[in-house]
Amino acid sequence: MTPAGSVEDQHKIDRVVVIVPTFNERENLPRILDRLRSAVPGCHVLVVDDGSPDGTGDIADERAAADPMISVLHRTEKNGLGPAYFAGFEWGLAHGFDVLVEMDADGSHAPEQLPRLLGALDHADLVIGSRYVPGGSVVNWPKRRELLSRGGNLYSRLALGVDVKDITAGYRAYRAAVIRQIPLQEVASHGYCFQVDLAWRTIRSGFRVVEVPITFTEREVGESKMSGGIVREALVKVTLWGARQRLSQLEQMVRRDTGDRDQHELDSRHEPG
Repeated sequence: MTPAGSVEDQHKIDRVVVIVPTFNERENLPRILDRLRSAVPGCHVLVVDDGSPDGTGDIADERAAADPMISVLHRTEKNGLGPAYFAGFEWGLAHGFDVLVEMDADGSHAPEQLPRLLGALDHADLVIGSRYVPGGSVVNWPKRRELLSRGGNLYSRLALGVDVKDITAGYRAYRAAVIRQIPLQEVASHGYCFQVDLAWRTIRSGFRVVEVPITFTEREVGESKMSGGIVREALVKVTLWGARQRLSQLEQMVRRDTGDRDQHELDSRHEPG
């Protein structure tokens, strides 16, 4: 069965909102907004600011006052990237957008590559901007950071049994139907593992996921929000999800084998002597 709103519907995408979470990005935000409005002028932008003490929220308000295609959602505290995106998703659905895009504020996700993601929605429900498919790349990353990212993606792919090369990636375009169907309150929402959880739920719900190559560029201004604790959290959660899936598959196999044996015995009893 094809999920409602999937690629089989081939309906026209009219409204796109790009969700840009911020926390202390006063130097990066104006640059990314300028590039975004130039690259995809028909897209709406929602800045989700987690009460940045450096005044990022004020800058966002100034830009929104001067540009009707920019909106701002203020949150009172910093409690993770996942909840910031989920608040943006809820806002986007409430305002009737067809496509919800995730984009970092630090410039690592090039707005100029967004048309590539949106174009791939012609045959997908979720498009992931991937660093690790042919044509994808990373720029200015320490080798250790890249190896950690590649290793985490390989581990997630093997543990969960999915064919997504960059399941941790944060540059994404979702059809609204996907977000409507996924219970966001159940998604692991701390750190970056929510990206893995969301993609995995999308796949298991029967939606189609495709990857398009992007160039990921490490931020030039400000500090990365990545930490060792975030990596450890993701490793533990992916391991648990994979173990549960393997256990569920094993239970299904046992039930199927037991049912086959019972049916064979029943058939044998009714064979003519």
